[in-house]
Amino acid sequence: MNNIKQIINKVPGWIYTLLIVGILYAKGLHTQVIGQMQRVILVTGLIKPKLPGPSPETALKNTESVPKPAASPTYPAADLDFTVKTLSGETVSMESLKGKVIFMNMWATWCPPCIAEMPSIQNLYEKVKSNKIAFVMVSLDQDPAKAQKFIQRMGFTFPVYTPEGYMPAQFGAGNVIPTTYVISPEGQVVVQKDGMAEYDTEEFRNFLINLATKAI
Repeated sequence: MNNIKQIINKVPGWIYTLLIVGILYAKGLHTQVIGQMQRVILVTGLIKPKLPGPSPETALKNTESVPKPAASPTYPAADLDFTVKTLSGETVSMESLKGKVIFMNMWATWCPPCIAEMPSIQNLYEKVKSNKIAFVMVSLDQDPAKAQKFIQRMGFTFPVYTPEGYMPAQFGAGNVIPTTYVISPEGQVVVQKDGMAEYDTEEFRNFLINLATKAI
């Protein structure tokens, strides 16, 4: 027994690290572990989506002086001429969601930053749940079954879809995932966040709720 302990003590630490990493890769858990590590960064609140409108500092300055009329901001129109499928195979037309606030997130199970931000999206979904706000979590996994297993294992309840054929270039997300879009009831892309972010904040929740007051 003592000989075994002596042998173990002589094994370099990096060997154990490689073994742990190898086991995680073999079990397919490395992405989730990395995602949880990145989650630590998100909970600091340092990475947030940029919202339209003046910053709090600018708003404060405006109250201290004579306000000047500002031009209404213009946002790109959302191309909603495409369909997605639920994980159970039901087809949903994005056109049918017009008139609502759409929170659309492009993600994949093999993307650590996607996994890192998902708990905040789940919390956001639970707190602003409304028939005027549609959550469209679009999985880019080639095998929808992987997305379904992951969602069930994590206990997420937000609606998950997969693309059905054509996706507009506007929402191609390029080489960046996750990418999140917020589409107004008027059909404009008012927020686009490339990369992970913390969405369960009072500021973002109020933004969606206020935007939903314009929903049909």
